[in-house]
Amino acid sequence: MRVSLLMLTLWMIIISCSKKETEVTWTKSFYQIGSQSSPRLADLNQDDILDIVIGAGTSELGFCEQGILALDGATGDTLWTQTTDAQVVGSARFLDMNGDATPDVLIGGRAGTLKALSGIDGQVLWKYEYSYEDHPILQYARYNFYNSSIVPDQDEDGIEDILAINGGNWDAAPHDMSDRWPGVLMLISSARGTILAADTMPDGAESYMSPIYFTQPDDATDYILIGSGGETQSGSLYLTTLDDLKQQELSRAKRLLSEQHHGYIAPPALVDLDQDTYLDILSVSHAGTITATSGKNLETLWSQTFEDSESSTQLTVGHFTGDKTPDVFAIINSGTWPAYTGSREIVLDGETGEIAYADSVGCIIFSNGAAADLNGDGWDEILLSVTDYDCATDFKEISSDSMSNKLMTFNFRDGQVLVIQETPKFKNIFSTPWVGDIDGDKYLDIIHCQYFHFNNIYEFIGSSMSRISTGIRIKKPLRWGAYMGSRYDGIYHER
Repeated sequence: MRVSLLMLTLWMIIISCSKKETEVTWTKSFYQIGSQSSPRLADLNQDDILDIVIGAGTSELGFCEQGILALDGATGDTLWTQTTDAQVVGSARFLDMNGDATPDVLIGGRAGTLKALSGIDGQVLWKYEYSYEDHPILQYARYNFYNSSIVPDQDEDGIEDILAINGGNWDAAPHDMSDRWPGVLMLISSARGTILAADTMPDGAESYMSPIYFTQPDDATDYILIGSGGETQSGSLYLTTLDDLKQQELSRAKRLLSEQHHGYIAPPALVDLDQDTYLDILSVSHAGTITATSGKNLETLWSQTFEDSESSTQLTVGHFTGDKTPDVFAIINSGTWPAYTGSREIVLDGETGEIAYADSVGCIIFSNGAAADLNGDGWDEILLSVTDYDCATDFKEISSDSMSNKLMTFNFRDGQVLVIQETPKFKNIFSTPWVGDIDGDKYLDIIHCQYFHFNNIYEFIGSSMSRISTGIRIKKPLRWGAYMGSRYDGIYHER
């Protein structure tokens, strides 16, 4: 893979006065496999340097020798891999499930893939096995797992437990209601992998949305956000509770928002927008409607709709307009799935919902932007992986010669857009960059994934991952430096 060191150098000259050299610390390539997962980091080998875990695959439902990979953060060398029977599209959650004081890995994907792996060596602690043909609820839990949430200990074994949704029949045709089975929300013991509780979606619809667990101040309730519907199927965003799930009563869930002919696929983001200490709910429907809902009274704070557009991408939260209220960065794809004609990058003022910035760079984007103050001016910038080609071309007919992947930054204070790294013949549609401090030196590191393009934009024959060590000094904790936030829980933590 060719990395443009000139672009890295010019970028650092523009945004930083640091004397620390910016360099590509390592780049690792992987034969045949690609990913719709995003990198997440934890110290697995106890060397005080964060390591990387990512899901991977070849074809959507094909066996993969390296379906889950763990890489050494210092060198990029492979720590371990784990086989999977289908593509792993979820991103890792970390939790010590076996009591060895090392973070273990929970990750899910297509065809019922959900595995708990030892963080030390990748050995299977437990995995989901479908054997529920006669169960009134779990008979439907034979499809995909996405991203899981961690919840307080429910089975009194001293270890936090897991929320996961299974749903999405890969054989169902677009716009066809047949073979659309209800998504199943599960409460799972993290230590044993046993299902402690399960129920179907309140409306009986399919689900692709990762559940979000959260609590509110001065409230003992364990809340859960779940979503139903798909690219062509109507759906809703619901607020329910852990107690209702345990009682198999998701039918009592509060319907917050609904869409016709579209669902809620991207998980919401939670942040206090109105300074009342309650976490408000930022959601985007597949129809391109972005809504801020009060966490205190569930009333709409503001809403913004983008016509003739769609979105399956979680919103990014950061300070993009210079005031004290966090703002919203959104990726909106123009057109109708799967024939998108381009993408738009939008900033909405967190207080009013008004458009504060708009651009149109790249074509199909399903990954998120990572937020960080790159130049020390108090405003967050966005780091985004953009795939550039002729957007009018059928994605099954795009040649590698016309394809290029760009790692870009968006500075909303002065409207400047910079290319950090450009790699011809590579793409990245799904993987969100990770930004943070890998080695504790107080300087920003970037993990960026790219995938070799040969024909179909959704298929893979090879991939590459890079660690970029920058001269950007980290002056404050990063809140949204990865997919679903820096703590991987969908919450913008002010502290």
